[in-house]
Amino acid sequence: MLKEQPLVMPSAALRWGQRLRATNPWRSPTGSLPALKTREEGSLSQPSKIIIHLRKQKYNADYDLSAKEGADTLAFISLLEEKLLPAVIYTFWLDSKNYVDVTRRWHAEHIPFPLNFFLPNRMHGQQLERLRLVRGDGGLEPGDDIEKELYRDALECMSLLSQRLGSHKFFFGDSPSSLDAYVFAYLAPLAKAKLPNAKLQQHLNSLDNLRHFCTNILTLYFPTEGREPPSQKKSSHPEGGTLTTSRTSGVSRCCRCWSPWAPCWGTPS
Repeated sequence: MLKEQPLVMPSAALRWGQRLRATNPWRSPTGSLPALKTREEGSLSQPSKIIIHLRKQKYNADYDLSAKEGADTLAFISLLEEKLLPAVIYTFWLDSKNYVDVTRRWHAEHIPFPLNFFLPNRMHGQQLERLRLVRGDGGLEPGDDIEKELYRDALECMSLLSQRLGSHKFFFGDSPSSLDAYVFAYLAPLAKAKLPNAKLQQHLNSLDNLRHFCTNILTLYFPTEGREPPSQKKSSHPEGGTLTTSRTSGVSRCCRCWSPWAPCWGTPS
C-alpha cells in the first residue's frame, strides 16, 4: 500500500546499514511498521522519530535544498496531510466496496490465523478514528456528503502537486527529497491498487507527470514491485472459485484473495 506513513527513501538506508525488507508488522522489533532498530535510541516506529534520528546521523535528503525549497516542502507536506491523506484513508478503509473487496480481503489473507478474523475490523475502526482526528470531527460518519468533500479536496491537492512537479523528474530537480518521499507514499497505493471505486485513481491517471513520477520511483527503488506475479496454475475451488498455485513457491491461494501488492501502507505480507 508503501505502504500509512511517509517513506524514507531507500538510498539513505542502504548507505547506512543493513536494510531488511519486511511488510509484516509481526516481524518488526516494535510490532508495527515502519521500524528502525538503533543502538542509541532502541527501536523506533513513528516515522517522524525515524526521520529525526536519520537526520542526526547526517542522512538527510534535504541537505541541498534552498531556504525557499525547504519552506515549500513544509507547505506541501501540510497540504498533503490536510487535503490528500483523509481521502486516501476514506478510499481504502471507509468506502464500503473498496474495503470489503480489497483492503479487508488482503489483510484477512495475510494476517496469521486466528488474528485475521478480527484484526481487519479493528484496523477499520482505528482508521475511522484517525480520519475523525485528522478532520477534527469526532462525530464524522461515512456518507455521500463527506465523501464528496474529501474527494474534492484531494483532487485539488493532486492537481496542485502536478503543477508543482511540472516536467521535472523529482519536485526539486534530479534528486529525490523528503517531499518526493511523502508524495510517493500517498500516491503509490492509488497507482497500484485495483479498486472497485477508483475516483482518486482515475484522477491520478489523468495527471501524466504524477503517474510517471510514481512509476519512476518504483523502477528506481522498488524494481520487483512492477513485475508480474509468478505464473500460476489453477484448480477448482470447493466454493466455486479457483485456487491459484505459484510455481515458484507452491503456495495456493483463492483467486478472490490473490493480490501481489499491499493496498495500504505498512501492511503485513
